[in-house]
Amino acid sequence: SALKEKEYGALSLSADNILRQSKVPPFAERVAELKSTLLDSSTDFEALAKSPTLSAGVDLLTALFSDKDDAVKKAAMEVYIRRVYRAHRVNNVAISQADGNFVCDFSFQFSDVEAANSVDRQGELVVVPSFDNLKKDMPKILSGFGGKIGDKPTTAGGAPINVLHIASASAEVNDPANIEGIIMAEEKKLNMLGIRTVSVLIPHEKNDPYYYSFPQCSGYAEDPLRRNMRPTFHHLLELSRLSDNFNLERIPAVGKNAQIYLGTEKSEKPVRGGAQQVVFLRAISHSPGMVTEKGAERFLLQGLDELERAQANPMVNAQSSSRIFLHSLRELEDTTPEQIAQLYGNIMGKLKSTLATRLLKLRVDEIEVKIRLLTKGSNGEPVTQSLRLVASSVEGEWLKPSVYLEKPDPVTGVATEYCLVNPEGGAGEMCFIDPYGVSNIVQTKRAVARRVGSTYAYDFLGLLEVGLISEWSQYLKETGKLDPIPANLFESQEFIEGANGELTLGSRPIGTNKNGMVGWLVNMKTPEYPEGRKVVVISNDVTVQSGSFGVEEDEFFYKCSVYARQHKLPRIYIACNAGARIGLVDELKDKLKIKFVDEENPSKGFEYLYLSDDDYKVLPPGSVTAVKKSEGWALTDVIGSKHGIGVENLQGSGKIAGETSAAYDEIFTLSYVTGRSVGIGAYLVRLGQRVIQMKNGPIILTGYSALNKLLGREVYNSNDQLGGPQIMYPNGVSHEIVEDDQAGVASMIKWLSFVSKNVGALPAVRDCADPVDRKVAWKPTPTPYDPRLMMAGDSAMGGFFDKGSFKEYLAGWGKAVVIGRGRLGGIPMGAIAVETRQVEQVVPADPADPNSREAVLPQAGQVLFPDSSYKTAQAIRDFAKEGLPVMIFANWRGFSGGSRDMAGEILKFGSMIVDALREYEHPVYMYIPPHGELRGGSWVVVDPTINEAKMEMYADPEGRGGILEPAGITEIKFRYPDQLKMMHRLDPQLKLLDAEMEGTEFEDAKEDIQAQIKAREESLKPVYLQAATEFADLHDKTGRMKAKGVIKAAVNWEESRAFFYWRAKRRMYEDSFIDQMMAADPSMSKSGAMEILQSMCTVSDFELDNQGVATFYEKELGAVNAKISSVKAEGIKAKIAALEAEMSAL
Repeated sequence: SALKEKEYGALSLSADNILRQSKVPPFAERVAELKSTLLDSSTDFEALAKSPTLSAGVDLLTALFSDKDDAVKKAAMEVYIRRVYRAHRVNNVAISQADGNFVCDFSFQFSDVEAANSVDRQGELVVVPSFDNLKKDMPKILSGFGGKIGDKPTTAGGAPINVLHIASASAEVNDPANIEGIIMAEEKKLNMLGIRTVSVLIPHEKNDPYYYSFPQCSGYAEDPLRRNMRPTFHHLLELSRLSDNFNLERIPAVGKNAQIYLGTEKSEKPVRGGAQQVVFLRAISHSPGMVTEKGAERFLLQGLDELERAQANPMVNAQSSSRIFLHSLRELEDTTPEQIAQLYGNIMGKLKSTLATRLLKLRVDEIEVKIRLLTKGSNGEPVTQSLRLVASSVEGEWLKPSVYLEKPDPVTGVATEYCLVNPEGGAGEMCFIDPYGVSNIVQTKRAVARRVGSTYAYDFLGLLEVGLISEWSQYLKETGKLDPIPANLFESQEFIEGANGELTLGSRPIGTNKNGMVGWLVNMKTPEYPEGRKVVVISNDVTVQSGSFGVEEDEFFYKCSVYARQHKLPRIYIACNAGARIGLVDELKDKLKIKFVDEENPSKGFEYLYLSDDDYKVLPPGSVTAVKKSEGWALTDVIGSKHGIGVENLQGSGKIAGETSAAYDEIFTLSYVTGRSVGIGAYLVRLGQRVIQMKNGPIILTGYSALNKLLGREVYNSNDQLGGPQIMYPNGVSHEIVEDDQAGVASMIKWLSFVSKNVGALPAVRDCADPVDRKVAWKPTPTPYDPRLMMAGDSAMGGFFDKGSFKEYLAGWGKAVVIGRGRLGGIPMGAIAVETRQVEQVVPADPADPNSREAVLPQAGQVLFPDSSYKTAQAIRDFAKEGLPVMIFANWRGFSGGSRDMAGEILKFGSMIVDALREYEHPVYMYIPPHGELRGGSWVVVDPTINEAKMEMYADPEGRGGILEPAGITEIKFRYPDQLKMMHRLDPQLKLLDAEMEGTEFEDAKEDIQAQIKAREESLKPVYLQAATEFADLHDKTGRMKAKGVIKAAVNWEESRAFFYWRAKRRMYEDSFIDQMMAADPSMSKSGAMEILQSMCTVSDFELDNQGVATFYEKELGAVNAKISSVKAEGIKAKIAALEAEMSAL
């Protein structure tokens, strides 16, 4: 049952069924229990028929039709009829005997039509001993039923209204064709009686019975689609809506109340790639709680399980969409349609969030739930109001929820019109229900996007909304807040080009774009910015010319990106493309002629291509350059009249490449690769630097088939070999790999949560449940450890950052360094830590080179290598563009200086760290953690003097800093001779032996004493080496670093969280105030601005009391801003005075 491949689909389903059946009590035991319930005098048959516990027992009732006890037989028949017609108004049930057969007569109406307006229908269930004599018994059965009907109407609106059920009491094997022949022979009489459907039931020993349906609409021939389907299922599941536009094939389902159909669109013309498939899941439910969050989730999970099993069926293709329909038969009381509509919108939002991954994987485009409200009609009698809850992507927006009131046809019971329910109250628009339509333009485009392994561009808006709901749910859960998720959580306006090419914001019907690039300005209410933040989203539309870049696409991309830069907004690019567009002047293809060297022997080659005189003259002027020849016009250049088919597309690609490079420097840029990104698409995501890659989204310059042609042999067999996650993650192009598009969107939102809403704004702070004064329980050890635990902690002990906030990026590249983003008391920070364990760099083999082999290069812990140096510098640059303060947990022993790494440009990449820090415009905190050390060149590249205005260094008392490690220092500055001197100076035995050596004049005695001295020195050597090393180590401790002013302060690891929180909060305000004052008055220095702030602050220890100063800034924000305004005013006055003085001097 765990086999997932398509070819095992039938086997997997059979195995699953066997496993499920093994958990069901024996048939005889269940029948006996049901029989006992029926014989219980306190049993209310009507209530039992509506009980959700009878779901599996309704088929068991048929096994009691042959019971020896007549009371059981009658009870089983009545409960069966009431259960099967659960959704109807059953007015009376009468059981009698005729010709030795038990007969159950009943009348019923549609419950969602008032009784006075509803059509009275007659039904009869006849249980015959066997079908051996059915041909002979059939006239009697019809005659008896006719007598019961009497003069009651048999049709309504020209359609039959009555039903006939015939059940066999014996489990016998009968050919449905024989039964069909017997029934069809009575067609005339059946029509006279107004029999809409003849349902036949045959018991199956120790199993569910066989059901056969013979509807009047097919001349009473059996409907194969209804085989083994309970009599009213066809109506309850609204199967007639499917068959109008789809060829249906039923495929196995596990649930007894569920049916699955594979629908293939009916089409008169051949369809490229085959007709669109839809997997329809139809089910009924008797269970309560359908409009509760848990009940709805339970139903949807069961439905998704059924769809997942259906997807294993070999007949279902990978592009098929899915639609779910549930008819909940249990009536709801004491509620209104408006209340249901509001509740449904909330529930669907949460379900889309929690189940998005499975909904996307199974390509669910529509969810319909039909529920029934118990209300009162105009005469005060009970009447059922049907309400249809729909979440549909058919019109474009992903699973958009809406609720409709239904008005059924009194004759057929099928809804003919419905109106939209407004959750706020008020009438909705009147519409009509049509059969399930064939694929519209949106569904066709959605199928195209799925075919390349992506999601339709417009569907990403729905995924963003779902991701926001998930982010809010997680945030509220973590903080314990009871606040509701904000209304209007996600709003979008589409960028649309006007007639003159200007960019405007508006909306248009989804799927009507002709440009393969689309963009939106979205407003998202996030936990950091509950009032809303704006983001520019640009996306390839892979359904327009494969998402390729033409001139129009390049121009649109450029304008959207410029808009983001001008408004200082984050820019997200969703990449799914085929690179620069390739084209030819197609209208010339059927006009081309060839001038062969030898017309009789074309293999000798040709001289030129030419056009006939007539063809040349009808071409638009300038579309070709040609020379007149005797045959016609020899082509020298093909230009064409259509712009955007060749090299001009490359010019556009260069334009947007430059724009993306500028955007990275000026604003936050983030790219998500889904499906594929080729050529200029690959360069764009790299130029934007931050890249999230879907596992099935290769980033390539050229397709593998083109490379194979270039190499002249089949070397590569997929694009993943060239640019899949196994290539782009280890080389640092991709920062993160995700499973699917919903995970990709969630990662985008997570990354945005660390970024301020505008360039230059204060960091995006969010409330935090993790106390800032919490001790940092997870402590680094002297032995190698995982540095991620130092920052994030584990389940038992908290780390430096807020619980659950740290997220690592670029984990596949430069593994000797760990970089990520986290929060400290809600303040977002960039983080760089050092791997203390040995890691491996894997260099893959090149399939194009038969001699190439995979290389595994070990890298020691606490050492900077070329890749980890580059990674560190790149991370610092990324943090700078995001406006983040940075926490560097410095724990390096130096750079790797071997010949391999020197050739690998370690000096170049190490220097890049200095460049990145020198340019950094936000606070940078270096911190040497417990048992950490910072030595040699690795200290040099992070020393605070590189950027004194922004960088500060701290150390734990157990941290160390120096040029060399103590063992290395002793080898140079405290060598063995120096250690010998200390031994002879301190050790009593050596001092005694030295005195004896001086006092003796005998050579033999001297030799003996010398030997004793040598032995003593050897015994003391280890401990004195240890003492020398300790002496060298004392030079590297925090006390000396602080005394020499190379660190700002010693900070205990346990208290580091609180210290750096208040320090970061203070700097966040302080730097913002100073920057504003210096911008307001260019003549003001940083020290001058700081003096103004110090003069305003009432905290006694302005230099060291970070908490006090930060609290003052927070409380007196108005006063500080007023002071900044006055500084600005004074600066303007000074500038005016200077200008006046300059003018007077002229």
